[in-house]
Amino acid sequence: MAALLGGAAAALLRRGPGPGLGAGAVLGAGQRRHRHKEKWATTAPRIPSTRLALHHFDTSYSLHLGELWPSVRAGLLCEQKYGALLNNFSAVDHVTQELELLNATDFVSEALQKAQQSQRGAAAREAVRGSQEGCVQGRTVIQAETMTQAETSPPFRASISPKIKCYTFPRGDITRFCPARPDILGLLGYYLMDAASVLPVLALDVQQDDLVLDLCAAPGGKTLALLQTGLCVSGGHLAANDVSISRTKRLHQILHKYVPREVREAVSVTSYDGRDWQDVDGGTFHKVLVDVPCTTDRHSAMEEDNNIFHKRRTKERQMLPMLQLQLLMAGILAAKPGGDVVYSTCSLSPLQNECVVERAVEIAETQFNVSVHVEDLSHLRTLFQDTFSFFSDCRLGELVLPHLTANFGPMYFCKLRRM
Repeated sequence: MAALLGGAAAALLRRGPGPGLGAGAVLGAGQRRHRHKEKWATTAPRIPSTRLALHHFDTSYSLHLGELWPSVRAGLLCEQKYGALLNNFSAVDHVTQELELLNATDFVSEALQKAQQSQRGAAAREAVRGSQEGCVQGRTVIQAETMTQAETSPPFRASISPKIKCYTFPRGDITRFCPARPDILGLLGYYLMDAASVLPVLALDVQQDDLVLDLCAAPGGKTLALLQTGLCVSGGHLAANDVSISRTKRLHQILHKYVPREVREAVSVTSYDGRDWQDVDGGTFHKVLVDVPCTTDRHSAMEEDNNIFHKRRTKERQMLPMLQLQLLMAGILAAKPGGDVVYSTCSLSPLQNECVVERAVEIAETQFNVSVHVEDLSHLRTLFQDTFSFFSDCRLGELVLPHLTANFGPMYFCKLRRM
């Protein structure tokens, strides 16, 4: 009987209620029929973008970094450490004294001094060893060779600009810098930034008469570091470009706060799509910095605002390596033959780092008949190992890893030369 009633009810529902018979009577007095489906999308809990980012990092970086990942992960989730980029256009002596009173030191000049002391010590040891092996006209052959090398090729001086000064607190010291104050001319004394962001600029080795392109310049920290070399004071020129007009406005603000008018006038600020730069001004620059958009791992792990791991930005995130490749190719083609290009990201991802560089070198050769050589930057790792934690297994370029005692980065940078 129940089965028959069930079949009759189903047939009645298919035909619809008869005259005078309401839906409530068909479904039962205690049931109601909903006209609309519930909107589950508005009621289901949304997974935070930071959690999505961490899940992605745990999956991929645990394989890439192995046993280093737990400590790197802890660094990403803790407060970032900053450096104070000294502004050479301000009252430098007063600012330097103020920073040193805080027990901060310029990690660039400190590393160069240590390298020189190390070289002099090595030369002295070789001289003593050589003197024990016999002399040739009062000087041993080994000693002569050692002294010649020491006199003609002091280490790192040719590839590091001593004019770039960035102050940091010692390892393990989590003291914060106070905001910079303007001097009598209204220029701020230093710019707070991740100290690892200075490394791509140091790797570029800018000379004062170079024509330099900063292809993805905003918000302006690396642009400001480039200007500290004296680039636009004595014959050089800087083109600072960013596709975002709003970010370019931020770049203008930085230049006005830190750079005198006569130097600003030697900087060209534009808002072109960097991928098309070779169509605008290709093959003209001695040095090109390509600091590309990336997953900004530290921001993605910590901040919901403007997080690229938001579900609505999934396609944008997936297309990042292609965008990065296009920008790097534009940078290579913008450089003169013999010119240098530095590619950088603030990501740990090999897909955004080494893989992009490898693909760019291949495309430059096969599609543009341009030979590109990847430069060895291991001397920078040796030079700055007391300040930063480097990943020793990076195939191309160098990678700074976040670490609780030196919580800078992540910062990847690789130098290429257009042959």
